[in-house]
Amino acid sequence: MYALPGSPLFHRPPPASPRRRRAGVLAAVAGLLLSLLAFIPAAPASAAAALLSQGKPVTASSQENSGTSAAGAVDGDNGTRWASAFSDPQWIKVDLGESASVSQIVLKWEAAYAKGYKIEFSTDNNTWSQAYSTTTGPGGTETLNVSGTARYVRLTGTTRATQYGYSLWEFQVFGTTGGSGPQLPGGGDLGPNVKVYDPSTPDIQGKVDAIFNQQESAQFGQGRYQLLFKPGTYNNLNVQLGFYTSISGTGLKPDDTTINGDVTVDAGWFNGNATQNFWRSAENLALNPVNGTDRWAVAQAAPFRRMHVKGGLNLAPNGYGWASGGYIADSKIDGTVGPYSQQQWYTRDSSVGGWTNGVWNMVFSGVEGAPGQSFPNPPYTTLNTTPVSREKPFLYLDGNEYKVFVPAKRTNARGVSWNGTPQGESLPLSKFYVVKPGATAETINTAVKQGLHLLFTPGVYHVNQSINIDRANTVVLGLGYATIVPDNGVTAMKVGDVDGVKLAGLLIDAGTQNSDTLLEVGPEGASADHSANPTTVQDVFVRIGGAGAGKATTSMVINNDDTIVDHTWIWRADHGAGVGWETNRADYGLRVNGDDVLATGLFVEHFNKYDVQWYGERGRTIFFQNEKAYDAPNQAAIQNGNIKGFAAYKVGDSVTTHEGWGLGSYCNYTSDPGIRQEHGFQAPVKPGVKFHDLLVVSLGGMGQYDHVINSTGSPTSGSSTVPSTVVSFP
Repeated sequence: MYALPGSPLFHRPPPASPRRRRAGVLAAVAGLLLSLLAFIPAAPASAAAALLSQGKPVTASSQENSGTSAAGAVDGDNGTRWASAFSDPQWIKVDLGESASVSQIVLKWEAAYAKGYKIEFSTDNNTWSQAYSTTTGPGGTETLNVSGTARYVRLTGTTRATQYGYSLWEFQVFGTTGGSGPQLPGGGDLGPNVKVYDPSTPDIQGKVDAIFNQQESAQFGQGRYQLLFKPGTYNNLNVQLGFYTSISGTGLKPDDTTINGDVTVDAGWFNGNATQNFWRSAENLALNPVNGTDRWAVAQAAPFRRMHVKGGLNLAPNGYGWASGGYIADSKIDGTVGPYSQQQWYTRDSSVGGWTNGVWNMVFSGVEGAPGQSFPNPPYTTLNTTPVSREKPFLYLDGNEYKVFVPAKRTNARGVSWNGTPQGESLPLSKFYVVKPGATAETINTAVKQGLHLLFTPGVYHVNQSINIDRANTVVLGLGYATIVPDNGVTAMKVGDVDGVKLAGLLIDAGTQNSDTLLEVGPEGASADHSANPTTVQDVFVRIGGAGAGKATTSMVINNDDTIVDHTWIWRADHGAGVGWETNRADYGLRVNGDDVLATGLFVEHFNKYDVQWYGERGRTIFFQNEKAYDAPNQAAIQNGNIKGFAAYKVGDSVTTHEGWGLGSYCNYTSDPGIRQEHGFQAPVKPGVKFHDLLVVSLGGMGQYDHVINSTGSPTSGSSTVPSTVVSFP
């Protein structure tokens, strides 16, 4: 987003449950000591056998139903399981990710166990050697001492003990890898760029002002800061937030930390234009604004989460200049929210005392007090609830101990999650590897293998290999816009086909050597059912160029089923350093291959070809904001076969079910204003593919759209910057 041409755009105020069977009876292989039944070895300083299989990629010959996928046997949860079809033989195979010296296998059978089975090892997934076999398996819990080198471990059942299939609560592989050695410590201090305040801290105003003065206009600088306010009351504060600065309270609930004052974002640094107020955030605080209304004039990548404003909220800069945001979630604004000059906004699972107006696209889901559905005039798209949501993890203090609270998943959510007792899980900081600048990807991966979660402190991290999150339920939380830069063309981060990973609060910045992808959620061909415990990607932002030349073919790929992408800005830079049609080449923004993926608050801009490609079934998007690439040199540069331009949001031709609400695409072809864009949206015409409240806009006549979606919708024309809309498609 950049400063917009033209006349003012604002209005002044006024799964089915698995079949259950009887519990299995515990048994042990004769001759083994009971002490061998420990499931997770302690964390010694020497290289002891570790649990290697948990959360790793796993496949099976079959599954009984959608709730009994192979992933259930390696997720560390004794209440989930893999169950096969009712026939012989059947197999389950786990990929440990690297060769390991395997020393023990623990099988936790459900009542439908294997009487006859074999266990095989392979280093290449091709040649297999037998490590164990039996025809008299006792069921229950079997602990097997085995020996061998393997990356892949396969159990094949040959004789069932019941008329059902094979059913494993857990398939655990223990051993050591080449990286095994002294264990990394969990916990520790949060580093120099996390600033912690309590009500007795002297001169808080001076301290936060000093950070703001450094960061106010440092759009592509290296500074990164997290401001933590301990529970209590703070008087007469105005915390102004610049780039890469996050403020949050450290209570369990917003009202635990109250500022009698303001947390302010304005646009004085850019002459009253707020369209570049990116990369800053506020979370988990209560505010009593000095004049009754707090000012939060932001653009993309600036979330306002878990906030309680005891007054109003103004989303426009002083003077009502240009503004292009934005995102609110899990927040309560007692007074009125005034977007004024804001072109678009998404608010989720919150409560507002009122909403004054809208410019082009205001979207609400699960918001108490939201205006009624009225798109396009006023431009309100309102859903009563959000189908599935899980709030972002956050750091808090339990007494004097830091913990990370992981909120529980909600379905058909409405209103804030923190009324009453917050539902979720608290993880002590001792279970996190606290990542500090200078840490390598190798060390970070070792921490994950060791079983630690990740807490990235503010800083810029260069990685020369992918960070692999292949353990179920791993939390990866960044503070102060911790930034990951992949070197040598690697993918910055990869998530396995596992349950419940939480990625939050990160900026991924493309490196100078082209990466095929920057973030991959799930491997290609991922197929496990994660509906009960989805992966969430929250406030994870991607940037190609701006801070310097960067390249990536596809920025973010979602392969895992059931993933929730909750607020992302995927941006090919249109200004800053290293910007040009080929200089920061990036053909695709987001590609979704997984089924049942939900995007809430999706911002994707300026890619050379498609901004969003969606190939998974039953996908849903609530709110989408897009600009086509400003710098397309001419019509030929964006020609897509016989179609003029690549759609901002394309649903694959084979998709039968897809739905979207409140989607907008804008063009501003500054290099060649004569460029015509066939449409903003492209989708197959099928009964199950539905869109609600679509718009396209030509910004000041810099290029034009012929249609809104496919060949439906009126063309834009002239320089009046008036949207062309489609209320329902097909």
